[in-house]
Amino acid sequence: MRRLAHAGARAIVDMSYARHFLDFQGSAIPRAMQKLVVTRLSPNFREAVTLRRDCPVPLPGDRDLLVRNRFVGVNASDINYSAGRYDPSVKPPFDAGFEGIGEVVALGLSASTTHTVGQTVAYMAPGSFAEYTVVPASVATAVPSAKPEYLTLLVSGTTAYISLKELGELSEGGRVLVTAAAGGTGQFAVQLAKKAKCHVIGTCSSDEKAAFLKSVGCDRPINYHAEHVGAVLKQEYPEGVDVVYESVGGAMFDLAVDALATKGRLIVIGFVSGYQTPTGLSPVKAGALPAKLLKKSASARGFFLNHYLSEYRAAMDHLLKMYTSGELVCEVDLGDLSAEGRFTGLESVFRAVDYMYMRKNTGKIVVELPHAVNSKL
Repeated sequence: MRRLAHAGARAIVDMSYARHFLDFQGSAIPRAMQKLVVTRLSPNFREAVTLRRDCPVPLPGDRDLLVRNRFVGVNASDINYSAGRYDPSVKPPFDAGFEGIGEVVALGLSASTTHTVGQTVAYMAPGSFAEYTVVPASVATAVPSAKPEYLTLLVSGTTAYISLKELGELSEGGRVLVTAAAGGTGQFAVQLAKKAKCHVIGTCSSDEKAAFLKSVGCDRPINYHAEHVGAVLKQEYPEGVDVVYESVGGAMFDLAVDALATKGRLIVIGFVSGYQTPTGLSPVKAGALPAKLLKKSASARGFFLNHYLSEYRAAMDHLLKMYTSGELVCEVDLGDLSAEGRFTGLESVFRAVDYMYMRKNTGKIVVELPHAVNSKL
């Protein structure tokens, strides 16, 4: 028997009746739903992932929520996940997607002590590329409404906040270089470094993105299609930069290493330029790295959000307060400027991933999941 609270009288119901409870808008939770499933391992998202249209809607366990997703976030690492790089022991089929925001439509008895049906929550948990997702109540953050801006904080915002706090050692007047600065996480690294009274340099791929970076406080945007990043850094920052927030990899990583100041700190949060390759890597000049770091008493450190989950809740709370008070811009890209228009429905996740790897996005890529007007049992 599995005990659930439902939207009407919040009754506890037997598992055999689970398909008959109602969601908070009065429409029945359907028997079936759509979701994206990794059906073969590949860094090519379109080859790896299948849209399945007749999957059973899952039931929440005692400490779980059933969330009807309204928006889901797209991350560069979605293709690492579809390639099986994070946990080689997991074999297809498995669910895709890391983060979402939506309404609680059912929940387990223990979960009902902290959450309620009808509440809007944002969460970081596997399986978000679905109409409904079971989410442990412990990882769900209550938010005022289903605004996609809240979703930007879940992975992208917390990655920037925790990594810069734990590894960046930011200080007033420090020089901070952010690569892919107009992307989902780069936008937050720029703003948080400015809040720490640093001088911020940001790389990007267009004049439009450079203008966006200016608008969020970046002191020196560099459009690498118009200027050579290495030449700009050597000419304008001859003493180097104190911190690099690096997510691109390959040649950009090499430039970042060369640009480090004495006692400079390079934080590797990704290497997106290599994710689509069979190995997931892009070549770097690793042979010279020990000598370059030693010569400058510099450091290069990796950051993987899952290793800092003890810091996650405090980071989310802080970022939510910053956004609510108007101190933080959460730029969302829903694909309105893409060739086929807004990213709407699970089928558009494929387009959204392509859009990211074409470097078209400004801010966090988010896909909207409109709710059906009439859900049928």
